[in-house]
Parts: sequence; structure tokens; C-alpha cells
Amino acid sequence: MEMIAQTNSNTAFQGFYAILDTGYIGDEQWEYTAHALLAGGARLLQVRAKGHPLESTRDLIERILPVARDFDVPVIVNDHLQLAAEIPGTGLHLGQDDGSIQEARQILGPDRILGLSTHSLDQAREALAMQNLLSYFAVGPVFATATKPDYLPVGLKLVRDVKALQPALPFFCIGGINRRNVREVLEAGATGIVSVSDPLEAPDTRGAAVEIAGMIAGVSRS
Repeated sequence: MEMIAQTNSNTAFQGFYAILDTGYIGDEQWEYTAHALLAGGARLLQVRAKGHPLESTRDLIERILPVARDFDVPVIVNDHLQLAAEIPGTGLHLGQDDGSIQEARQILGPDRILGLSTHSLDQAREALAMQNLLSYFAVGPVFATATKPDYLPVGLKLVRDVKALQPALPFFCIGGINRRNVREVLEAGATGIVSVSDPLEAPDTRGAAVEIAGMIAGVSRS
């Protein structure tokens, strides 16, 4: 499942990026929800377990690896470089304050997926300056989100500004994105979308994922 960081044409970086977040999902629903997201069309799957002990997070990651393998979808570890380094085949996503991209790439090697959050045009430019190290970057939060309540939304203007840079590195838009507003984010220039709470809180997670993935594919073909 390992992927070359510089293989930016891979369709995994152009669709629906799902996040399994312990803030929304109980342990008993973990594998079921992972399967629903992947069956619905997610092309990347991140494990986010804020505040969980390291060993508990490791268990959550390892529990979904067989599910992701069945769909040939990479699993991305949120924040924990140590876990990504120790669990073969996983990628890593870091926030602005979660450590050095250079160190992460050195430890992970050249073939693992490595992503970075950005919240401004300057940070997006900094990510693009590290395109030899990164596989993708994320832009957000586009809208206000309960997942990141302390972050001010950056709005659609930043999406347009990043798109205007004609980035050689794939980027995902994240933050408050759902089936009601995903189309306007796509029309602003996004080719990859992260939607967290909408599919996880939906009565039919798989159905919500199908809708989101379908809207992304529809706009990219138009």
C-alpha cells in the first residue's frame, strides 16, 4: 500500500478524503464506519484520535488496516509520527504545530504519504516550497466547524487564491464541508474534499459518502 510521495497524479489525491474521528465514533462502530466510508468512495482514510493514549490510537489504526486493504485505500495517521513510522504502509498528516516535515520525511522514507495542514496563503506557499517532501496539503477550515472550534474559517477566497497559484502539489479543502456546500467549494477550485462530521453523523454513512464522492466526480468531469 506504500505510495511514492511525488506521485501527485494519483486519483487518491483528487476525491473524497474521509476521517475516522473518535470525537464522532465509538470504538464499537470503528470497523463498520470505516467500511461504510470506503464503500461509499473515500480514496484516503485518516485516523484522528485526539487525546487518546498512544497505544489506544495504535489499536484503532491496526483495526482498520484490513478494511482499508480490502479497498486498496491508504490509511493516514493524524499527528503521531511515531505510530506512522512503526505501522507499515500508513501515511502521516501533520498540523502546523505537530513537528518538522523534514524530520517526518526523513523518518518515514520517500515512499509514504505525508500531508500538512495550512490555514493561510503564506502557509500554502510554504507547503508548495516543500513539494519534494509532501504528498499533499490541506486548506482550511473553509467554514466554521465544531471539529476545530478555535480556528477561524478561511472562507472560499483562500481556496480561490490557492487555486490561482496553480499548485503542482495536490490540495484538499477541509472544515465545515458537507453535502449542502461541497459544490461551492469545488467550484472555487478544490479537487479534493475532506468532510468529517457530515458522513459520520448521517443516519446512512455510506450513502452520505456516495453523495459526496459523486459530487466531486461530477464537478471534476464538467
